Amino acid sequence: MSQIASAGNKGEKIRSDCFVQIELTNSSGIIVNLKSKVDRMFGNQIRQQVREVLNTLGILNASVEVEDSGALPFVIAARIEAAVKQFQPTIQPCIPPLISQNQYETTRDRFRFSRLYLPGNSPSMMLNAGIHHPNGIILDLEDSVAPDKKAEARILVRNALRQVDFYGAERMVRVNQLPAGLDDLDDIIPHHVHLILIPKCEHGAHVKQVEERVRSILREEKQEREIFFMPIIESCLGVEHAFEIATSSDHVVAMAIGLEDYTADLGVKRSTGGEESFYARTRLVNACKAARIQPIDSVYSDVADMDGLRDNVKRSKALGFEGMGCIHPRQVEVIHEGFSPEEEEIVKAEQIIKAFKQAEARGLGVIALGTKMIDPPVVKRAQQTMEMAYRFQLRERPDA
Repeated sequence: MSQIASAGNKGEKIRSDCFVQIELTNSSGIIVNLKSKVDRMFGNQIRQQVREVLNTLGILNASVEVEDSGALPFVIAARIEAAVKQFQPTIQPCIPPLISQNQYETTRDRFRFSRLYLPGNSPSMMLNAGIHHPNGIILDLEDSVAPDKKAEARILVRNALRQVDFYGAERMVRVNQLPAGLDDLDDIIPHHVHLILIPKCEHGAHVKQVEERVRSILREEKQEREIFFMPIIESCLGVEHAFEIATSSDHVVAMAIGLEDYTADLGVKRSTGGEESFYARTRLVNACKAARIQPIDSVYSDVADMDGLRDNVKRSKALGFEGMGCIHPRQVEVIHEGFSPEEEEIVKAEQIIKAFKQAEARGLGVIALGTKMIDPPVVKRAQQTMEMAYRFQLRERPDA
C-alpha cells in the first residue's frame, strides 16, 4: 500500500481551503512543512493543529506538506482525516465540537421557499452562505462533487454541519444516488443535519431504504432527533410514481423536481417557458398536495437573468409550487419576494382566521365563511399565509 496520500484543493483561485499531503515515516515524529500567506500570524497554530489531529488519528510519525489558502481549522482537520483514511480506512474520526449557533431543530411545516445549493467540497462557498438568509442550505455530495473527491467531501460536510454558522437556515444534505447515498448517511446523520435530499428518486422503496438506514444510525448514536426527507424527481419513471414516493414515509415533508435530468430523460431541451415539463411539474404538485407535503420547483440556471427568474417564480407559484432551488445567493431575495403572499391572499387568510376564532368562541364545531364551509386544513393554510405576511412585514403581528 502506498505510504503517501493527499486531500484538499490548491491553486490560484482556491480560497478558504488547503491541500494536504502526508507521507508516513518510521521515526522523527510529525514534521510539518507549511506554505501559507498567513504563516507569520497563524503558522504556529496551523502546525500545532496538524500535529494534534494526526495524533488523534493515531499517526505519530509522518512528513506533512500543507499548502494553505486561508482554511479554517475545521477544514484543515477534514483534509488531514481524508488523507489518513487512505492509509487506515477504519480510523476513529476526528470530530470537531458542535457550535452553539447550530443547536436548533427544524419543523415539518417550516417555509422552504428557497434552498441554496453549495458544493460539498468547496468550503469557501459554505462560510458566508447563511448571511443571505435562504430558508435552507444544501451541502451537496452528488452532482457538484467529482467522483474522486466524494470521500473527502463527506468529511468536510460533516465538519461544516458542526462548525459553520448557517444563521438559522434548515441544514440539508443531498446525498449521492442510491445505493451509494446510503453510505453517505453514516457520516452525515449523527451531526445535526435537518433534512436529507434523495436524488433521482424513482420508487417509494428508495425513500424507505434511506429511512431504515437513518433510523438505524440514530438508534446506534442514541439520538431521538427527527430527520426529514425531500425526494427529488428527475426521471419519467419518478414522475409516474410521484404519489407513491410522496406517501412512502411520514418523514417526507417536501418533494422537488430536477428538470435538467428530467428533460434529458425525456429527450428534449429545457426551455424558458417550460412547456416540455408542464405535465411533470403539475403531476408532482398534485401528488404533493394530495399527500399534504410541499412541492418544490427546480433551480433556475441563468444566475445573471433576474427578470427571467422573477417570471419563472411567478409561473412556479401559479402551478402550486411552494419554493424552488437556488444556485447563487443573489437568487434568494427574488425567490422570497415571488413566493411571498399577495394582498388578496392575505385578506382572504384574515377573513378565514376571523371566522375560525368567532366559531371557536361560540363553541361551534363547524366553521363557515359566507356560504362556504371551512375545514381545518384551510384554516391551517390561512395561518401559514399570515405567518408569511408577518415575516415579510406585510402585516404587523396582532401582539406587536
